[in-house]
This record gives sequence, structure tokens and C-alpha cells, in this order.
Amino acid sequence: MHPPTRRHVLRGLGLAGLAAGGLAACGSSPTISDDPDELVMWYWNRSASPKLLEQAAKNVPGTDRHVRADVIGTTFDTKLRTSLAGGAYIPDITYINSNNALYFRNEHQFLDMSDLGAAQHADDYYEWKWKLGITPEERFCFFPLDIGPTGFYYRQDVFEKAGLPTEPDEVSSAVSTWKEWIALGAELRKATGSALVNTAQSIYEQFLNASPERYLDAEDTPLYTAEGSAVREAWDTAIAAIDAHITAGIPDARGTDQNAAWSSGKTAGHVNASWWSQIIQESAPDSAGLWRLADQPVRPGNSGGSFAAIPHTCKDPEAAFAFIRWINTPDHQAEAYNDVQLFPSAPASYESGTMKYAGDFFGDQDPLAFFSHAAEQVPESFISTWESVVSGSFTLEITNVETAGKDPDRAWADAIAAAEKALRKRGVQR
Repeated sequence: MHPPTRRHVLRGLGLAGLAAGGLAACGSSPTISDDPDELVMWYWNRSASPKLLEQAAKNVPGTDRHVRADVIGTTFDTKLRTSLAGGAYIPDITYINSNNALYFRNEHQFLDMSDLGAAQHADDYYEWKWKLGITPEERFCFFPLDIGPTGFYYRQDVFEKAGLPTEPDEVSSAVSTWKEWIALGAELRKATGSALVNTAQSIYEQFLNASPERYLDAEDTPLYTAEGSAVREAWDTAIAAIDAHITAGIPDARGTDQNAAWSSGKTAGHVNASWWSQIIQESAPDSAGLWRLADQPVRPGNSGGSFAAIPHTCKDPEAAFAFIRWINTPDHQAEAYNDVQLFPSAPASYESGTMKYAGDFFGDQDPLAFFSHAAEQVPESFISTWESVVSGSFTLEITNVETAGKDPDRAWADAIAAAEKALRKRGVQR
């Protein structure tokens, strides 16, 4: 018999905490709806197709149940975690954002959908996305919804003005490494004064989003202190971009400064997910037809996307899973894209012939074709439940270097110290 790992001890403590919270709710029903035929689902605005939800409100095909979909606002995670801990007012189905690893500590608050036949549907979805829904105890608790494959958005007209490659294939070839990408950005800055991207933080994050290795391994051992770690390489790349003066120092906050930079060409590029195509269109409508998409250096990554889960208190798990599967068939994921631009996690969605991109914001390029190809190349990676408590230390210090001129070596040391302190506070490190 193997001794318990740190992960198992911590998981036990987390469940004890939830159980203690649940005792206070003894005698109260966890169910939101008293209607025995009604399953309550929690989601946030634009995370599901209204048209499909309208159908499910009448009946979930193959069952005698129907779904009541409740929109939860910006406090989504807080409300869900509070309900789970209190053992009351828990939905039968819930959507969870790309931060599903936060729930690994309390994974037994959710049902293992493998027991409901999920495995037979695994081949319908990108393998890397499916595996992100598997918990440390090898339980499949989070069903794949949308995804966010990444690429390099750029202003073709500004590149032409700088004498740089302009066609997507040419740009992709010119920036096959991050070193080449930074060199191209330096040429752009020298020729036009334009920045290649808004922030160094975005470079750091998208480097990691395209890496098989992240902050901690499956036993919660930090990887970032090792020589040549992915975190250190992402850090060095972001610092090199700052040193080359290719960043604008404008936060990606969808604010007026960002919008003005993209509209004017002061910032001529952006590395991020498929769903940013709509944000850029809405942020810089006057630049329609001037933007193009190229491969980001090395390989695409994934930024964003969400999951569906079934809390353990669900009144009818089989019907809940039937709904999750029904709303996420390839055909329905294609419909959700047309409805609310959710990028499908099912490859067959793109082959259905029903997904449509209308417009010429990206010239004659079709973002659907570009990002569906990118999605095939996203590497598998492990996201630790503790990643969120350490990642902010590094992004904060990168911003301090970029905007306040902090010494990079001091910033790195401070990031490491803050991350270790955060892990010690939670008992992950001694």
C-alpha cells in the first residue's frame, strides 16, 4: 500500500471543510426547484445557445425532464462554491469556466460522468480538451464545451508600411520562433513606431498556454524553479520583448486605450484565442478588412473555453447527462457558434457545413478555418488546482518590469518568493 501523497491529504482536508459547511444545512433540501421534472442549470451570459436552451426548456430529448437555465452574473464561482459548501441551493447542472481546476480540491462534489457513459463520446472531442476535464483522481467530472485555440492577429496595412511580410503564410514562416517574432516586432517599431502587442503579460501567458508544461506537476510539485522550465522560458521571452520595446504597455482590458491603439495601428498585433476575433471587430470597427491571422510562434495554444458538470445532489443524473450530451453534439456546437460564437470542442462541428463566418474583417481569410486547424495542434497539458494562487505573482512582476522599470532579476526573485509563500500558506509547500 502506498503512503498518501500531499495531494490526497490536501484533498481530504478540502472535503472535510465542505462537509463541515454542509452540516449547517442539514434538514434543508439542496434542490433549487420543487418541480420534480425540472432540472436547474447555472450558466453565464453567452456561454450557451439561447435557441438550444429554449428547446431544452420544453423537453430534454430522450427524457421526461426539462431544463430551467438561470443566468448567474460576475459572482458565478463564488455563488457556486458557496452553494456546494453549504449543501443548499445547488443547481442540477452547472457550467464552469476554464478555471475548472479550482474545483479539483473538492471534486467529489461533482459526479463522475464516466459512470453515466461519457467514455463512449470521448472521440467526438479534441483529446487535449477532454483530458482537461479529468480530475487528479481520474474522474471525468467536466464535460468539454467551447475552446479557445490561439493565433497571431496582425494589421496587414501596418506590416506593409514597415516593409515586412504581409501575407498570412509569409508572416507565419517569418515568426516560427519567439525570437523571430520579437525581431519582427523590433523592425516594426523602428519602421513605424507601432507596438507588436499591447502587453508583455499577454506574451508570457500565451507562451504558457501553448506549452505542455505549466506551473506544477500532477503531485503539486512546483516546476518553475527548475532550470529551463516553461515558466522561466515564458518569462525570458516576455522580458526580451520588453527590452526590444515591442510592447505598448496598454492592458488588455477592452478599454478605450486598447481600442484606440488597435484602431489607429499604434498596436499592430495581438496573440490570443479565437474568441478575440469578435472582440477586435467590436473594439476597432474602423479597421475592418485590415486584419489578418498568422500562426503564433512554435505552436498554437488554448486560452479559455468552458465545461459542464453535474453536482452530486442532482435530482436526475441520467437526464442531466442526456442534456449535456444533447446540447454538445457536433451539430449543436456548430449551431451555438452561429448563435453566440462559441468555438466548438468537437472537430466534426467544422465538417457539418452549417458553421458560417460572415464578413470581411479579416480580408479573404476565414477565422473558422484558421482556428479549426490551430485546435488540432494544441498540446496536452496539466493545470494544477493551485496554479491560480501562483500565476499572479509572475504576471504582476512582469507588469512591474514593463511599466515601472523594475530590475528583471529582482522581479523574478520576488515572483518566486511570493509563489512559495502562497503555497506554504495553503500547506502545499513546507
